[in-house]
Amino acid sequence: MSIVSLDIGGTAIKAGLFDKDGRILSVNEYPTEARKGVGALLDKLCSIVKSFGDAECVGISSTGQVDRKEGCIVFGTDAMPGYTGTPLRQILQQRLGIPVVVDNDVNCAAIGELHFGAGKNLDDFICVTYGTGIGGAIVTGKKIYYGRRGIAGEIGHMTTHAGGTRCVCGRNGCYEMYGSTNALIRRVADKVGRNMNGREIFAEFDNPLIKEEIDGWIDEIVYGLASLAHIFNPGCFILGGGILNEEYVLKNIDTRLNRLVIPSFSGIIVKRAELGNNAGIYGAFYNASCLL
Repeated sequence: MSIVSLDIGGTAIKAGLFDKDGRILSVNEYPTEARKGVGALLDKLCSIVKSFGDAECVGISSTGQVDRKEGCIVFGTDAMPGYTGTPLRQILQQRLGIPVVVDNDVNCAAIGELHFGAGKNLDDFICVTYGTGIGGAIVTGKKIYYGRRGIAGEIGHMTTHAGGTRCVCGRNGCYEMYGSTNALIRRVADKVGRNMNGREIFAEFDNPLIKEEIDGWIDEIVYGLASLAHIFNPGCFILGGGILNEEYVLKNIDTRLNRLVIPSFSGIIVKRAELGNNAGIYGAFYNASCLL
């Protein structure tokens, strides 16, 4: 038995072939080329699946808001023109002739961590990923909490600064405008007058101006996590994104979070996600394996 797992992002599509025991047999990456339109994207997805041979089913991790029950894209950003409303599962099942399951990318990352990574021994946790924006997934009783329309976990769009910076979603003061990696990049650029990526910022950690901005940004991360802690009372946060590889960031989130919350909520474990960029394809694989 083999399962093809796809992780569809705005820039790249990661594709993996798994055996029934969850071992990756092959991994490839392809440019999404989203600007060519949904038709071209669907053609590419079918071509990728067929390139792996006779798979029994397909698991898909996708950017955007996903109705897992219907396998439909509820909302896709401008990075994926025409993606909103695409009945992804229906189209691919018709064209490939095998079962397909579709879920949101952060939900898939959380499922991957739950079964194969940092969440293996946990029943409940919240997974938050920090990058261009902020994504989230809520795990309770070893299952994803999906909410009414299957799109719960839009943690990046909770309001942390009423009337604050305008977000790409059209609202003001969203968490991701203050706690994402992009938010750190903007803070540092405003302070030192030049653009640097996350790696370059931490290479100049000893610069007091930059360290001050890093510390202010970590505070913003913690404010959002503290709100989630007080609502959900999780035992653990599993945090992902390349910026979390910086030990200073993870350590200070842990320390500051447990100081900030009401004492009865303290003792929260903060863990780094273990599967890195493969978390999504692991989660999509697990979802697909449940179809068999």
